Amino acid sequence: MMDRRTFGTLVGTGAVAATLAGVTAGCATDSTSGRERLVDAATFGPLKQVKAGELNVGYVEAGPSDGPAAILLHGWPYDIHSFAAVTPLLAAKGYRVIVPYLRGYGTTRFVSSSTPRAGEQAVFSLDVVALMDALKIKNAVLAGFDWGARAADIVAVLSPERVKGLVSVGGYLIVDRKEAQEPLPPKTEHAWWYQYYFATNRGQRGLERYRHDLTKIVWKTNSPTWHFDDATFDRSAAAFDNPDFVPITIDNYRWRLGLAKSDKRYDDIETRLARKPAITVPTITLDGALDPFTPPGNGSSYRGKFTGKYMHRTLKNIGHNVPQEAPAAFTQAVVDVGRL
Repeated sequence: MMDRRTFGTLVGTGAVAATLAGVTAGCATDSTSGRERLVDAATFGPLKQVKAGELNVGYVEAGPSDGPAAILLHGWPYDIHSFAAVTPLLAAKGYRVIVPYLRGYGTTRFVSSSTPRAGEQAVFSLDVVALMDALKIKNAVLAGFDWGARAADIVAVLSPERVKGLVSVGGYLIVDRKEAQEPLPPKTEHAWWYQYYFATNRGQRGLERYRHDLTKIVWKTNSPTWHFDDATFDRSAAAFDNPDFVPITIDNYRWRLGLAKSDKRYDDIETRLARKPAITVPTITLDGALDPFTPPGNGSSYRGKFTGKYMHRTLKNIGHNVPQEAPAAFTQAVVDVGRL
């Protein structure tokens, strides 16, 4: 469902016509305000599945099959519906849009029950490249936020020839675990409460038992001005019922804190990433001004990590889930990075 704020953002940029060309919409009355709101009655269309590396990946695809590829990568705890408004906008501009469920989400499953449910940073980038290989995509614009932005950043480092352009919400997100041992200012640490909760056995059981309520609180605190409704949240929360959601979540956050071992298969990659190498591909970074994880300085803290063609944009009154809160701005960044 598209809320009033999203609709207003699209109208304000002139993008609503392109959105409505790809969806079926009607009007309903908001019972609290009496004002009309746009009801997005569209779905992405049928989910597809493809074997890609150690996963059978669930994904949606839109736009012309011969168009330039854009792969949109969601974060935690979100899902492909973060791109529900972005996808038709990009498809209308001629892009072949691919939106996959990350490992541990939705219909994405491990091919083998014996594969370790690793959540360290390297594996997500390898998943993206495996998906590109499976779909015969030579290169693409990679655009994401949270876990998805980190995966895209890493692909840009390890396989720059596969990345036509990069849109990274939150800037440079590659993790150096040694650096991650250093404390952050209390205001920032506070926003990471769930990371420390998941470091405990109690937190793991809490996520297993209360994943719906816990992740909804994260949505609210990460995006303080985004007034999503229950239907919008529930649509995405269904993706968290994946049997691998909890083990991958726990491994990811514990790995970052040095509380879970790396999979030895990825040691060489993680050693390289720990040096925090520069990203050379054309890049646009986006920050939500109200995202509790946005570093101060309007992108200055990570500017030196991008050595190719580069632009930065800070989005006023926007929180963590940038593509769903500001779909027109996110879409424009994908289009613009392809022209840098």
